[in-house]
Amino acid sequence: MNEIKCPHCGEAFKIDEAGYADIVKQIRDDQYEKDLHNQLKLMEEKQKADIELEKEKSERKFAEDMVKKDQAISELKAKIENADTQKQLEIQQSLAKVEKERDTLQASVKQLEMQKELEAKSLTEKFQTQIKDRDDAIERLRDMKAQLSTKMIGETLEQHCEISFEKIRATAFPNAEFSKDNDASSGSKGDYIFRELDDDGNEIVSIMFEMKNEGDETANKKKNTDFLKELDKDRNEKGCEYALLVSLLEKDNELYNEGIVDVSHHYPKTFVIRPQFFIPMISLLRNAALNSLRYKQELAQVRAQNIDIEDFEAELESFKEGFGKNYDLASRKFHTAIDEIDKAIEKLQKVKDNLLGSEKNLRIANDKAQDVTIKKLTKNNPTMAKKFKELED
Repeated sequence: MNEIKCPHCGEAFKIDEAGYADIVKQIRDDQYEKDLHNQLKLMEEKQKADIELEKEKSERKFAEDMVKKDQAISELKAKIENADTQKQLEIQQSLAKVEKERDTLQASVKQLEMQKELEAKSLTEKFQTQIKDRDDAIERLRDMKAQLSTKMIGETLEQHCEISFEKIRATAFPNAEFSKDNDASSGSKGDYIFRELDDDGNEIVSIMFEMKNEGDETANKKKNTDFLKELDKDRNEKGCEYALLVSLLEKDNELYNEGIVDVSHHYPKTFVIRPQFFIPMISLLRNAALNSLRYKQELAQVRAQNIDIEDFEAELESFKEGFGKNYDLASRKFHTAIDEIDKAIEKLQKVKDNLLGSEKNLRIANDKAQDVTIKKLTKNNPTMAKKFKELED
C-alpha cells in the first residue's frame, strides 16, 4: 500500500499498487498529450506560413496577369475609338478573343480549385488509411513487447514464479524439486530452491532463488545489488550451484530491463533476471547442465574408484567456459532483438505523428483554397473592380 496526501485538502489516504500505477500512468499520459499538442501546433504554424507565402505568390502572379489583360483591353479600346468602322470590327473581334481567354482562365482557376479539393479529399482518405495501418503495426509490436514483460495483477512475485513453474513441471521438469527454502538455521534463508538429480542420484543442477517485488522495499529504496551478498551466502550454505535474483526493483534501470544480467564478476554463478525470464533461465541452466552430466557421472565413478580425476575436471571446466561464452552470445542477441523492437515502435510513432500533422495542414490549405475567389483577389483594388464592372457592362 502507498500513502498519498491530497494537495488541496491535505488529507492522507492509502491506495494499492494498481491504483498508484494508474495515477502515475495518467500523469505520464497527460504530459505525453501536452508534448504531442505542442509538436502539432508548431507544425501547423509552419504549414500555415508556407501556405500564406504560396498564396501571396499566386495573388501577385494573378494580379500581374490581370494587369496585362487590362492593358491589352485598354489598348484595343483606344484603337476602337480612333479607327474606322472596319478597324473597329477587327478590334472588337480581338477584344472578344481576349475576353474569351480571360473567361477560359477563370474557368481553369475554378477547375483547378475543384481538382485540388478532390485531391485533398483523396489524400486525406489515404493518410487516414496509412495512419490506421501504422497504428495496427505499433499495436502489434507493443503486444510483442508485452509478451516479454510480466504483469502480475492480483498475485505476488513469488506466487507468479511458483505458478509459472507448476504449469510446466509435469512436462519440462518431472524429476525436479522446486520448493520454499524453510531452513533458517544459519540465520538466513532464500525464497526457493530448484534441484534436479539423475537416476543415479547425481545432481544435474541446483539453483537458489531470491524474489524481490517492486513494493517489497519501497520505503527504503533498495537496489538489486543490496541483496546479492546475502543471496551468495545462502547459495553456498545450501550447496546450490547457481543463484538467481528474480527482481522487479529498479524498474527504470535499463541494465536490468534488458532481462538477464550476469553479476558473476562480483558473486560466482549469480544472475539478476526479470520475472519473464524465470522459466527460460531455469531451462538454460538445466539444459547446459544436462550436457555436462556425462562428465559428472564419469567423475563420480572415477572418484568412487580412487582414480586420478584431474583430466575429468579439466574437461568439465572447459565445458563450463564454453557454456559461458555461448550464454553471453545468446544474451547479446536477445538484447539486440529487444532494441530493434523499441526502435521500430519509435519510428512508426514518428511516422504516425507526421501523417497526422500533414493531414491537418492539408485540410487547412484546402479550406483556404476554397475561400479564394476572383472578387476576393480584387478586393480593395479599385482599378481591377472598375475593369471587371466595365466588362460586365
